[in-house]
Amino acid sequence: MLKQIFNILFFYLMGELVSWLIGGFLPGSVIGMVLLFVALSFKVVKPCDVRDVSLHLTEQMGLFFLPAGVGLMTAVAVIAENWAFLLLSSLISTILVIGMVGWMQQKTGKKEIKHG
Repeated sequence: MLKQIFNILFFYLMGELVSWLIGGFLPGSVIGMVLLFVALSFKVVKPCDVRDVSLHLTEQMGLFFLPAGVGLMTAVAVIAENWAFLLLSSLISTILVIGMVGWMQQKTGKKEIKHG
């Protein structure tokens, strides 16, 4: 279990380092996840080397959203001023995501075989 924690923290810290080197353009946690994904894809890290800890962290996912929720509560004035823009951008981005997922599914999905 200690090795699994080390692997996840190692990639998190590498992501933070890369983020610092590029001036914080992307969050280190996101870069770390991408680095871990690449390491898993190229079999540098085996899935069994992070499985138990990652499952535990995923089970606690709701807890990780609390700071974001508290942050929203401290920005109520900003949200109140910009609610229309936030609503419109959320609506447009949702429609775009649904459309892109549908389009990608049509392009990459298996063709249905018709019988009869």
